[in-house]
Amino acid sequence: MSQMSLTAVFLKVPEGYIAFAEELPGANTQGGTLEEARANLTEAVAMVLDANRTLSAESLEGAEVIRETLILPAA
Repeated sequence: MSQMSLTAVFLKVPEGYIAFAEELPGANTQGGTLEEARANLTEAVAMVLDANRTLSAESLEGAEVIRETLILPAA
């Protein structure tokens, strides 16, 4: 699988950090430390992508579709 780059944003709050990926709505989390927030964000992104794949597969069930790899240019 090729790599995809997303922008991770970490907002310092009294409890630690709030984290989200700018380009992927729904991929947000928190952590007591920056390291914990980073790890949690990686997991949140994977969960959102997996959920989106499942929803797509369910909505396209029985349809004739073409799937191909989409390669994004470097930012």
